[in-house]
Formats: sequence, structure tokens, C-alpha cells
Amino acid sequence: MQGQQVTVRGVAMRWIEAGEGFPVVLVHGIPTSPALWRHLLPQVRGGRCLAFEMVGYGDSIPAGRDRDISVARQADYLLAWLDQFGVEQAVLVGHDLGGGVAQIAAVRASGRCAGLVLANSIGYDSWPIPSVRALQAAAPLTGRLPMPALRALLGSLVARGHDDPAIARESLAVHLEPYQRHGGAAALAWQVRWLRTADTLQVADRLRDLDVPARVVWGTADPFQKVVYGERLAWDLRTELWRIEGGRHFTPEDHPERLAAAINEVLGAIAPG
Repeated sequence: MQGQQVTVRGVAMRWIEAGEGFPVVLVHGIPTSPALWRHLLPQVRGGRCLAFEMVGYGDSIPAGRDRDISVARQADYLLAWLDQFGVEQAVLVGHDLGGGVAQIAAVRASGRCAGLVLANSIGYDSWPIPSVRALQAAAPLTGRLPMPALRALLGSLVARGHDDPAIARESLAVHLEPYQRHGGAAALAWQVRWLRTADTLQVADRLRDLDVPARVVWGTADPFQKVVYGERLAWDLRTELWRIEGGRHFTPEDHPERLAAAINEVLGAIAPG
């Protein structure tokens, strides 16, 4: 896996690339980065995996300062980034906020989306979750949290979202690092400031117009994105819901093999054999 960076329309954009084949673009959520996919990428077969780092997240936190980093705007960044490389079509994969980015990009540029895989994704009016709304309401305080308090806050979020305690500990260590390097709680406060339900509601009634192979994978015990939203997404995308019984929110880390299998099925549907 190789980390790369390019400037697109004046914005520094980063990604991790692995494998060869049909383009597969993966988009993480909050409070994660492309490292979310570290256990999944080696299991994707026949795909050129491009794990996009959302502007204002991970090591792209500096690039997001004083910029719109809403979910809708991330879809614009993503499509501009694909233009930069001449990627005409890709399978879009999204988790959490990244699932919202994938939905918006697919609707806005349906000809670019060859397939869609969503895992414990935001959608419709499922977000921001109550704890994030509380952070938004307390924005001045949120941005001034000292690092030990930020670690405790993110540690609680990560622990609640994992069904594998060992992976949860690993996840916290991985995803806390960019905050430690790039502004701490102020970076988190800027991220949550831009989270708005309207972004996914604006495309909700157009999801059924997408005519691509799709899979929806969901940890059924997710305390943040309830499984009823996964069922609704599966219905709108005319596919079955892949249920991970007892799985929680961070399925790409706890159950990478299940999500990789879904991606591999979509790749197989695009290019059989």
C-alpha cells in the first residue's frame, strides 16, 4: 500500500493505493482516515483500490482548514480528484460519512459509478448522531479540549463502535495519531461543524434511479447507524442487506473479510470471470 498526494484545483488531496484492476474508490468516515481500510485492501481481488482521504480528515486536516468540508462538498472533491486521473468509472465504497459521500457522488455523476458498496453508512436523516450533535452544540468547548480529554472522547466512541476489543484498541491508536499531529480537538470541532443532514436528504429520492450492482453490509448491533437505515438503503438500491449479526459500527476493521467479499462480488458483476 502506497500513500500518495496531489493538488487538485488548489486543494491538496491524499490517498492510499493498492492492487491492480478495475478502480475501487473507498471513502472513510469520522473520526477515521484511509487507514480504516488497512485490513480490507489486501482481500480485494481484481481491483485497483484507491482509498481517498477526505479533505480535513487524517493527514489532510491542514488542507481542510477554512474550507467547506461538508459531506456534499467531499463528493465534489472526490469527483474532481477522479477527473485529475482520468478515472471514468469506479466502484464506490463508503463507510459512515464516506457512505454519504459515495451516495452523493453516485447520484451527481451516475455515469461514473459502476457499482456501489455501503457499510454502516449515514443516509437519509440517520445523522448526525446524538453525541455528535452534542459536540456541535458545545463547539467552543469541543475545540479547546486538551489531548487527554480528546483521547478519552474518541476512545469511548471507538470502543462503542467495535465488537472486537483488541481491534478497538488498535483503531484508537491508529486514528488518534492525525489529531495529535494536526491540531487536536480543534480539528475535530471543525469536522463536526460541517455535518448536516440536508446533504444526504437532497439525494435520498434519487437513490432508486441508480442502476448499478450494489451491496449494503451492516453490523446489526451498530449503536450509531441503526440497521433500519441499512434495510432502507438496500431496498432503494434493489439489493439484499448483508447482515453481520452482533457486528457494530466499524465493520471495515472488525469484519474486513465480509466487506471485501461484497466488493469482490460487485467487481465480479461488472467484469464476470
